[in-house]
Amino acid sequence: MDAASNKLAIKGKTIPIFTRSVKGKYRNFKFAVMGLAYSVYFLLPWLPWARHSAANQAVMFDLVSRRFFIFNLIVYPQDIFWLAMLLFIAAALLFFATGLIGRAWCGYFCFQTLWSDLFILIEQTIQGERNARLRLHNQPWNAEKVLKIGSSHALMMLVAFWTAISFACYFSYAPQFVVGFFTGHAPYAGYITVLVLTLTTYLAGGVAREHICTMVCPYARFQSVMYEADTLAVSYDKRRGEGLKGRALPSSGLRTKEERSAAGHGDCIDCGYCVQVCPTGIDIRDGLQYQCISCGLCIDACNNIMDSVGLPRGLIRYDSENNLASENPHPPRLEWKRIKVIGYASALALMTAVLFYNIGTRSDTEVNVQQVRQPLYSLLSDGSFRDRYVIHIVNKTEEDETYKLAVEDIPQSALDMGHISDITVRAGKSLSFNVKVNLNHELAEKTDHFEFVIKPSNPNAEPLTVPVSFNCQHD
Repeated sequence: MDAASNKLAIKGKTIPIFTRSVKGKYRNFKFAVMGLAYSVYFLLPWLPWARHSAANQAVMFDLVSRRFFIFNLIVYPQDIFWLAMLLFIAAALLFFATGLIGRAWCGYFCFQTLWSDLFILIEQTIQGERNARLRLHNQPWNAEKVLKIGSSHALMMLVAFWTAISFACYFSYAPQFVVGFFTGHAPYAGYITVLVLTLTTYLAGGVAREHICTMVCPYARFQSVMYEADTLAVSYDKRRGEGLKGRALPSSGLRTKEERSAAGHGDCIDCGYCVQVCPTGIDIRDGLQYQCISCGLCIDACNNIMDSVGLPRGLIRYDSENNLASENPHPPRLEWKRIKVIGYASALALMTAVLFYNIGTRSDTEVNVQQVRQPLYSLLSDGSFRDRYVIHIVNKTEEDETYKLAVEDIPQSALDMGHISDITVRAGKSLSFNVKVNLNHELAEKTDHFEFVIKPSNPNAEPLTVPVSFNCQHD
């Protein structure tokens, strides 16, 4: 994308972006993140994990049993508080990272970036480098164009399809789902999910690409709220690059830094390489723009050009606005001693600690006791009072568990469970049952509260105590 293309974009016309490949540390880091992210995403559903009450899969979101399995951790609907904390932690982490290093999430870790990078790599492999793709785009439709463009988009569609299959595998037993899918025995919801995700992944990563980042994603619009003058962002050193007379090609008499300085020209040779590698097609030399996703590819491109012409690296670099404007700029560094950054870090650390504490101290059994309100109590023929209760027990382990019910602060004989002696709850299931508590008139008058005690058969498990009220007619 060149200056003429930028003018077309300003006029509102959509133009395709054909990025040029580049080598450098930021490109290598992006490849490393891609490799790790794809390995985790595509292989994790196939990681076996021994279980007693569900499929032997390490990570599975079982909607049928309403349980999420994450290795040894089992998450139930009652644990929705964890989700709220997790969302808060994710937001705080995003704000914290943005305050320090700008849109690092967008440039390296965002799903849109990861899949777009892969689809661009497919195009480069099949259609060739930037110039070859430009030539192919501009030439009339013929056998070569149909073959290269068709095969590259077919491969993108295949990647999108397997992306959708892998996503569905997180919600069912992966081997069984894949076999059932291709034999026509998978649930209808599975086919719909795969179809929708295949189309949306292909369209987002293979067709829309930068438009998702610039026109759909809200993060690009509100990122400026988190930016400060000390935030590191991909920046062009305009003072060094422009000089007094602007950019100039390295022609005769303008090849060395000394010659360029004497002539009043900066270090930028106006090669346009930084624009050609940008996935959103911007010119970083125009200053910080909301379309910039801070991927660092323009830094690699500029450093390669600076090496080739014998000029110092760092004309484009991660740097802060304050440092660039300083008379004596220091090497770029993280300026973390700021109120916003410390506030984000404190919130992140606090909520992370709360989440881990909550997970670590969660009981394997959850008990809820509700008193039957209609009627609130009953007066029996012998003058005693009866209150009724509904006890709900959730067994959060992977083994069937048997519980015994007792009471404290009132006689054990006051508890009426009918013919039930022990309560057995299957692994990962819940059970509700009714009990009655009968107190004679004298004792009922003295009793306002008592406690239910639920004792698991597992000797290592702690009994659970639930205080409840006892209601009767007081004179």
